[in-house]
Amino acid sequence: MMLLLRILILASFLAVFALPAQANLLLMPGDVIEGHVKEEEDCELCHKRFDKDAQPKLCADCHKDIRKDLKDKTGYHGKMKEEKQCKECHTEHKGRDAKIVIFDEDDFDHKQTDYQLKDKHAESGVECADCHKSGKKYSEAPSICYNCHKKDDDEDGHQGNYGKKCETCHTEKGWEEIEFDHDKETDYKLLYKHKEAKCDTCHTGDLYEDKIEETTCVSCHKKDDDKDGHKGKFGKKCESCHTERGWDVIKFNHDRDTDYKLLHKHKKVKCNECHKKGNLYKAKGEKKLDDTCYSCHKKDDDKDGHQGKYGKKCESCHSERDWDVIKFNHNKDTDYKLRHKHKKVKCSDCHTGDDIYKDKIEDTTCVSCHKKDDDKDGHKGKYGKKCESCHTERDWDNIKFNHDKDTDYKLLHKHKKVKCGDCHKGNLYEEELKTNCFSCHEDDDEHEGQEGKKCETCHDERSWKDARDFDHNRMSKFPLLGGHTIVRCGACHEASTFQDAKTDCWSCHEDDDVHKRKLGTECKECHNVRNWMAWDFDHDQTEFKLDSPHDDVGCYECHRRPMSGKVMTASDCGSCHDSDDIHNGSYGDQCQRCHDGDEWSQIKVGVGE
Repeated sequence: MMLLLRILILASFLAVFALPAQANLLLMPGDVIEGHVKEEEDCELCHKRFDKDAQPKLCADCHKDIRKDLKDKTGYHGKMKEEKQCKECHTEHKGRDAKIVIFDEDDFDHKQTDYQLKDKHAESGVECADCHKSGKKYSEAPSICYNCHKKDDDEDGHQGNYGKKCETCHTEKGWEEIEFDHDKETDYKLLYKHKEAKCDTCHTGDLYEDKIEETTCVSCHKKDDDKDGHKGKFGKKCESCHTERGWDVIKFNHDRDTDYKLLHKHKKVKCNECHKKGNLYKAKGEKKLDDTCYSCHKKDDDKDGHQGKYGKKCESCHSERDWDVIKFNHNKDTDYKLRHKHKKVKCSDCHTGDDIYKDKIEDTTCVSCHKKDDDKDGHKGKYGKKCESCHTERDWDNIKFNHDKDTDYKLLHKHKKVKCGDCHKGNLYEEELKTNCFSCHEDDDEHEGQEGKKCETCHDERSWKDARDFDHNRMSKFPLLGGHTIVRCGACHEASTFQDAKTDCWSCHEDDDVHKRKLGTECKECHNVRNWMAWDFDHDQTEFKLDSPHDDVGCYECHRRPMSGKVMTASDCGSCHDSDDIHNGSYGDQCQRCHDGDEWSQIKVGVGE
């Protein structure tokens, strides 16, 4: 039995090698896939007898693309970490519809292929079938962006105009994220606003076929040139003035790039206000723009009323700060300095001629302009033509002349308020004006010359009426003492002719004389200036002492009659006692020779013995 079994096995083995190819079909473990049908009858195409390791090479003989990947170490097969038998992944003889590519998509590492999944491609939601279409080999999946993103290209408005190299600009990070560096990858750098411009703003045709040959500004910005009003007359070199920062940002530096600097207000002037016609860039031989002030500002010259009479050198006075701001410095630029009020005077007030440069003002004296003021003040030329001696530029009515410093006669008190013409009635420089008081105040002298011509002896400039400097004690023959010091002047001096005033007491005190002149008019013999009621007359100090019984006799018993001057009453006894004289005058009037004064009836001792 065992022998028979061995014979059958051997016969089968020999049959494989001896029988025709059709016999191989009888020995196949199963049908091959549809793709291998043509190779099905020739097992030697895939199998080598007695050599299992030869199978990968045989596979590679048919699958040349795999062989190339293995050789170049590209693609999934070429990047496998270790060599494997094809059959480890790809089975066969399992039927026509069998899947011989067996691997787990979830665990598959796409890095083992030539196309790594990055960023958006690697995010969840992207399915294998999105790229690997059914019925196609995995390796046949498109590897260029355009094959998958044509719809995005259309949505962007490219419509294929920008070619099929989407990766040139786009990245896996996001279709909207552009990494194309125009500066590095082209000869035209995008600066500032150009960076914000959309591609199709400049690239309107096929990006690769219709290259932009002309990169001048005007090729894109002609509409802006027209909008600015240039209309080509400023030439085609837009970059001379404009920059990519913004069409309205002008880089042109008139100061640096031309021979005419724009200062102050000129900086704000629009180009076409000066460059009104013609081409900004003149051809050789053409006349350049007239850069004199007058060429632009004639209208301002007329408006100011100059009418050209101040010449065409506007810059002599005006500056670019403002037409109304005058830079001309009369003090520095001429020999005549303008001070104070003169600074506010209009040019035409002095320069009345037709040409300021031809009709120069030769006469710069004050009176040449101020004669009308001289007449108005009433001077009428009599104070001379040197107005500056008194007047200043601060104000015509502001007088700088200092009479105290500039003359030998100081003006004090009331004299400070006196008008010049009150004293200076003739020509100021010809008349020899006296400086004594009487020369001006003769009409004010109420003393009728009695006090002389030295008014200043009593009067001063404070007030003519108040002679407060007169010293009665020192300057007159009648010192004021006691009660006289408080007596007002008019009480004694009833008239202004002061020397007519009497100095005797009775002339002022007649009303006070209760004696009715019986004691004479020499009041001072008894009274004094301390007090009229206080008197200190001592009769014993006279030639007639009052002895008893005379000491009880009243004054008027002896002084019976009014008299002037000193008391001149007779001192002999008979003059008073004639009625008592029993001798009837036979013994004369010297009664005292016999009678004693104490009593009339008493006779002196020795008399009549």
